[in-house]
Amino acid sequence: MSILNEISDAMQRGRAASVKELVNKALSEGISAKSILEDALLPGMDIIGVKFKNNHIYVPEVLIAARAMNAGSELLKPYLTEEGVEEKGTVIIGTVKGDLHDIGKNLVRMMMEGKGLKVIDLGVDVSADKFVTAASENDADVIACSALLTTTMNEMKNIVIKAKEVNLRAKVIVGGAPVTESFRESIGADGYSQDAATAAELALSFCN
Repeated sequence: MSILNEISDAMQRGRAASVKELVNKALSEGISAKSILEDALLPGMDIIGVKFKNNHIYVPEVLIAARAMNAGSELLKPYLTEEGVEEKGTVIIGTVKGDLHDIGKNLVRMMMEGKGLKVIDLGVDVSADKFVTAASENDADVIACSALLTTTMNEMKNIVIKAKEVNLRAKVIVGGAPVTESFRESIGADGYSQDAATAAELALSFCN
């Protein structure tokens, strides 16, 4: 098994310490950080995303794999900067105002990072103004907003309205347990996703 396959395998199993060790070994063998990221870590996270989408694995396994992915990518960051590797796009993510749930949002963030996107996480209870300001300041490609309560879903409409008011370049995508495609359509958001893996694919599709 090649060292890149070993890194991918260790990451999928959530073995963060092994991932670090193998990444350092690969770097010492002269393998580029770009190759480690694009030929080991990102494809490994894609496999996790597919397994999660097909209910072959569940939230705990995804979180453990994502931590291992982060352990590897943290080591690579300085090398990637040196090599001039750019992120594929910028996403502003958060749970809408009035809603304090973050497990789903965290899962989406990890899946997006696993696609090579830069994700700025605003946390929970985030107002429409804060989403739009952050997107504007960071020249973001996407605003991804999540809600778990039916009572907070309408805050998503405010985000869409404010984004249009300021001619924001970013696309607004929505998700969360009570959110549906017809709700997305009714508020004029640009995209809807029912799970974390699809949300990451959707965000990537909106990045130039």
